[in-house]
Formats: sequence, structure tokens, C-alpha cells
Amino acid sequence: MENLSFITAGDGVRIAYRFDGAPGLPVLMLSNSIATSHAMWDGQVAALAQRFRVLRYDTRGHGQSGAPAGAYSLDRLGRDVQELLDALGIARVHFLGLSLGGFIGQWLAIHAPERIGKLILSNTAAQLGPAAVFDERIAALRDDAGLRQAAETFLANWFPASMREEQGPVIERFRAMVQATDAQGLAGAFAAVRDADLRRTISLIRAPTLVIGGRHDTVTSAAHSEALAAAIPGARLVLLPAVHLPNVEREGEFLDAVLSFL
Repeated sequence: MENLSFITAGDGVRIAYRFDGAPGLPVLMLSNSIATSHAMWDGQVAALAQRFRVLRYDTRGHGQSGAPAGAYSLDRLGRDVQELLDALGIARVHFLGLSLGGFIGQWLAIHAPERIGKLILSNTAAQLGPAAVFDERIAALRDDAGLRQAAETFLANWFPASMREEQGPVIERFRAMVQATDAQGLAGAFAAVRDADLRRTISLIRAPTLVIGGRHDTVTSAAHSEALAAAIPGARLVLLPAVHLPNVEREGEFLDAVLSFL
């Protein structure tokens, strides 16, 4: 496996992680979107690791991390990060989370503010609904056909039609990433998003915060990003002409926004 290491969370679930960049640099932690893995950041790591010790991990239910049965909670996903940092002896990190990773970043900044230096929330929201939509997605994951269909739905939500129609290596890589996700893990993560509602508590965030949104995002819309930035004291907002994964679709602009903020 590609330089992955592992810790065991408090409930016995294995969490995979890896470092890039020189020891001694400030630590920047990256948190993946639902249905991907730490590899969703592969294209950005070289640039980020010039200035930071980049810590990536696979959210439980994804990649090489464990995928226990049942609904996951945002609290549990946040505690996974805390326990990983504790195991590595890291007191504080800058944190960049996209989509589900952005939910986790919000939770950490609210419940463990001492662990977060600067916070970047990309293509995420304080709450997504309605719950019935997530229940339908969970029910559809009962067989392999459901996971294959989910992969095509994710790709349609993540990338512009022009990229999808080309069926280039990026699309194939992300299709494979979704299809490699454990259906049990994906269902658990859907439940965490379904049940998360941080709208009343994000005003407690005191970390310097950058919110990045996609003008063409149909999952976490530009309106979601605008609402986050308005609710978090002092937050900056950058809207890119992108869908749901601006780190891939608009990599240069995304990195410029991240690095100038950090």
C-alpha cells in the first residue's frame, strides 16, 4: 500500500493516514469528500508539501480505513481526527476539508477549537437535506448495481459535462475511487451527513476561516457557501467557476486561494 500507516480509533476501527512534506513544517490536514479517499488530493499534494507537512487520512468507511456497519455520526468522524492527532502527538493543525471533510472541519472548529489553526471549508454546508434523500441513497446501496449507479451519480454531481463526456483519466480515476468504496462505509457516511445540522453552532467558530464554493455546484450550492461565510465570524469567501471538486476542476485557482489564505 502506498506509504499508508494506521492507527486504531477508540471504538476499534482502523484509520489510514499518510504524510507528505518535510518534518518540521507546519501541519496541514486534508479531509476527503464522501465516496473518495485521501487520493482525491493527489494532484495538489506536491504544491502543498513545499510549504507544509501534509497529513492526509481516509475518513472511516472510505479508502483503507475500516468500514463498520451502521450509521456514522459527525461526532464520531470528528473524534477520529482527534484520536489520530493524539496518536501522532500533534497538538494543532491547519485543516482543509471538502464536502464531508468540510462538515468534519466545522465540527472540529466548534468542539475542539484548540486543535485548529486556520480552517478551509470547501464545497460544504452546515446542513443538507431533506433526510429522505439520504435514506433513499442508503437503501439503494444494497447491491453492487446500486454502488455502480451511485458512482455515475457522484460523477455527474462532481464534474462538468465536458469533463465527463471526455471520459479522460481523471474521470476514470474518480469512478474507480467511488466503486472501491465499501457500500457499508458509504451508507454510514450518508447517515452522518443526513443527521448533521451545524447551523446554530457555526457562529461559535473562532478559527480564521476561508470558505471556497463552486458557482455551478448542485450538491453544496454557492448559496450554502455564502451562508457559511456569513455565519462564521470574519470568514472569507471565494467562489470559483466550478462544480463540486474545484481542487480538480480548477486546480490552479483552488491552490492560489488556499495558499494565499494560509
